[in-house]
Amino acid sequence: MTKENQIEINLVTQLTEELKYNYRPDIVDRKTLEQNFKSKFESLNRVHLTESEFLRLRDEIINPDVFTASKLLRERHYFQREDGSPLHYTLVNIKDWCKNDYEVIRQLRINTENSHQRYDVILLINGLPVVQIELKNLDISPRKAMQQIVDYKNEAGNGYSNSLLCFMQLFIVSNKTNTYYFANNKNQHFAFNADEQFLPIYQLADENNNKITHLETFAQKFLPKCTLGEMISKYMVLVESEQRILMMRPYQIYAVKSIVDCIHQNRGNGYIWHTTGSGKTLTSFKASTLLKDNPDIEKCLFVVDRKDLDRQTREEFNKFQEGSVEENTNTETLVRRLLSTDYADKVIVTTIQKLALALDGTNARNYKERLEPLSKKRVVFIFDECHRSQFGENHKAIKDFFPNAQLFGFTGTPIFEENATYNIREGEYATFKTTDSIFEKLLHPYTITNAIEDRNVLKFHIDYFKGKGNQNPKPGEQIAQQAVVEAIIEKHDAATNQRRFNAILATASINDAIKYYQLFKEIQQQKQIANPDYTPLNVACVFSPPAEGNKDIQQIQEDLTQEKEDNKQNPEEKKEALKSIIADYNKQYRTNHTIYEFDGYYQDVQSRIKDQKYSNKDYPHKNKIDVTIVVDMLLTGFDSKYLNTLYVDKKLKFHGLIQAFSRTNRVLNDTKPYGNILDFRSQQEAVNQAITLFSGKEADKAVTVWLVDPAPVVIEKYQKAVEALGIFMTENNLVNEPQAVYNLKGDAARIAFVKSFKEVQRLKTQLDQYTDLDEVQKEKIEAILPKESLLEFKSSYIETAKQLREIQQIEGDNAPPDIQQLDFEFVLFASAVIDYDYIMNLIADSTQQKPATQKMTKEQVIRLLCANANLMDEQEDLTDYINSLDWTIGHEVEILHKGYDAFKIKKHDKELAKIANEHGLQTADLKAFVEDIMSRMIFDGEKLTDLMEPLELGWKQRSKAEAALMKDLVKELRKLAQGREISGLAAYE
Repeated sequence: MTKENQIEINLVTQLTEELKYNYRPDIVDRKTLEQNFKSKFESLNRVHLTESEFLRLRDEIINPDVFTASKLLRERHYFQREDGSPLHYTLVNIKDWCKNDYEVIRQLRINTENSHQRYDVILLINGLPVVQIELKNLDISPRKAMQQIVDYKNEAGNGYSNSLLCFMQLFIVSNKTNTYYFANNKNQHFAFNADEQFLPIYQLADENNNKITHLETFAQKFLPKCTLGEMISKYMVLVESEQRILMMRPYQIYAVKSIVDCIHQNRGNGYIWHTTGSGKTLTSFKASTLLKDNPDIEKCLFVVDRKDLDRQTREEFNKFQEGSVEENTNTETLVRRLLSTDYADKVIVTTIQKLALALDGTNARNYKERLEPLSKKRVVFIFDECHRSQFGENHKAIKDFFPNAQLFGFTGTPIFEENATYNIREGEYATFKTTDSIFEKLLHPYTITNAIEDRNVLKFHIDYFKGKGNQNPKPGEQIAQQAVVEAIIEKHDAATNQRRFNAILATASINDAIKYYQLFKEIQQQKQIANPDYTPLNVACVFSPPAEGNKDIQQIQEDLTQEKEDNKQNPEEKKEALKSIIADYNKQYRTNHTIYEFDGYYQDVQSRIKDQKYSNKDYPHKNKIDVTIVVDMLLTGFDSKYLNTLYVDKKLKFHGLIQAFSRTNRVLNDTKPYGNILDFRSQQEAVNQAITLFSGKEADKAVTVWLVDPAPVVIEKYQKAVEALGIFMTENNLVNEPQAVYNLKGDAARIAFVKSFKEVQRLKTQLDQYTDLDEVQKEKIEAILPKESLLEFKSSYIETAKQLREIQQIEGDNAPPDIQQLDFEFVLFASAVIDYDYIMNLIADSTQQKPATQKMTKEQVIRLLCANANLMDEQEDLTDYINSLDWTIGHEVEILHKGYDAFKIKKHDKELAKIANEHGLQTADLKAFVEDIMSRMIFDGEKLTDLMEPLELGWKQRSKAEAALMKDLVKELRKLAQGREISGLAAYE
């Protein structure tokens, strides 16, 4: 018996003996699975179906779209019986998931036409397979099991799309020591490439965020029948707008439970300390929706502090569940919804400002008097970022009017005694209240320290600007703005990974923001005159205009303390400056915003920061913002994965500092290793105080957790990684040169090289984004591995990884285990700058000059192309095309584009002819076949797997020789498809 089998048997034993699942060894294939479901369905719905009725029902509920199937699982449905009578049914007991039948099966084989996989362990709820557990030996990474699941799902005709497996909700993978889980979703991939988005994978943790990874302990905590039912029914969220299933993280679940329990037991108020970036909106959404069904609660109000957060939160809520909250266009609408008895109005999102107006007894519309019938009822208030306005009179008004209310706050940065020096007032007197004094007790913490350790948010790299020579500024001292702009222009490309990401410049006042904007224009114009090849940074600026009685602007400014104060001085000057800024913006981005519709402009700026995307081919640089100058705006409550840098020229302290810094640390992938802070005010002491205060229980090691290693430490690691690469090459009897990589013998050696050089590149990616490297450090990094050698090693890595990936894809489970679990992190080798257009422009620039002054030789361009993963799939074609060009004559960019298209078509036709000849086919017939498939995919939207499935079925009806020939043909077509006009065929992988 293998170790894997023993792990499986032990788990099934635990599930049956300890957790009281019913083990069903008789359920081994599709037929027995369906017969069992029929029995459970009839028992639950108290009906007996004829065989033909069941088959019709089965075909109605099986849906290839997992999102649609997941909705079916959770809802009531109608079915018409043969005699015309209606049957209203559910697939499981949705009122009480604990009362369903829970069964465990192992080694199920669905045996569809194209799928012969066995599934290790599956958990059934009322006969439906909802949890799949894949197990591996201790020496195999759980990632292999994850890859296997995704591969199974992506195979043509797999059981997940055409059998009861379509109801699968959760996948669990374990090698006994390490256990992970993730939600089932369509279009899941583990492929690493330039556009990689990590699949959300979870580890279980207890209330104190201690990880629960051993399979036995995991099963005890996660797989009890009622717990599993609760996880699926309550803590999986179906995101309507994205058609995907979201699994709540453990800390989010504990927070929701603590609020619900506090309300159920009527234990007063409380607050949730969950760090910025940890998904507070999802947590609050789930808490409020669970309260919808609590008959003891009259209303649940989710209260935010600004108009933009009102809209943002409402959109987020409706993203999770369409129509779950309506827009409150004004206070009158809010009052009507508060008095409404409609179920849809039980949960309301509003701003603290509208709520304050509703409770204002002096209002002419008598809002407060009209709300009197609601005042003594149990109303729940959930405050977003509860350290803002609700500390003051608004909070007191709510407590006075709703004596039976329960108040809950969410915050990433609580107010403690140490940071309660801010002017938090009640009436005439400053009382400096803390979060504890308002909300009574902490219900659940998940600090930034926890989140960084879990890799839910990134660490920070902080560069305290030193200036040049003896310019070192004193703490808090403002340096010349021109020096700041020049430093940003100098450092921005490095900080943002060659403009792959974008940045915010936080300034101390509106006047400073205006001056900075003007300086950027002037200095960059001068740089372009001096160097026509300089590509200027796209700079935007956003601050609120003078309100002048505009209630929308007044509402926006409620939490913009500095901007509101600044607009009192010389308001006309600020209006004119903002008009000029918006006019520049309209010209740059071909928009039509005005100061009088400021909110539209503000939203557009936010969208461009969020829509940065990688490739300039997909989203041209002219559409992007590189640096956004702000005063108060965007420093709280704004999230973008593509924002990685904050330039600071204002004093920040305690929670204001943490909030601002946290704009930069949203996780994307390994091209974004940390959030970058460049501080022009030398505020190291303020940073240390803030880290200590908000680190939670482990303040002593917080700096180590929060901040990346300083440059000298990473340089030393980089040197050791490069030395290790050299030792590896020597051990393989090779010189430590990039070209020697191609002489490595055997897959094991090539795998070792991929792992070794990947570590070199990971550390180099980190160093490339350090903004505080001095000239000595830069020279040392270059000496460790010169730029040309690094570029050639990258090329060797990509070529080697492509070969290994091809083995993995073609051989599947038959590939060597080391290859099966290898991660091909091409994302580290992709440049945002070097895309298709860049290469074409580079050829044009290089060929239109005399040979002695060429920017790059043909060989250098090819080397650059081969060392970047962006164009990996087109590398062969582009290389052949470049080699075909006469480098001694000039080439125009447009001619190059057209020439490349023609070159690909000609080459493609030659390769098709070669394949046809090898397989004894007519070239015209094969070409017609390929073009038919492509046109049906492109114009009719058909999936390649659907188109190829009849062909696959045909193989099984042919002789072995014919089937082998057809498989060889399709394998050739797959290979041909990569990166060419028929690239859709590559999806057949």
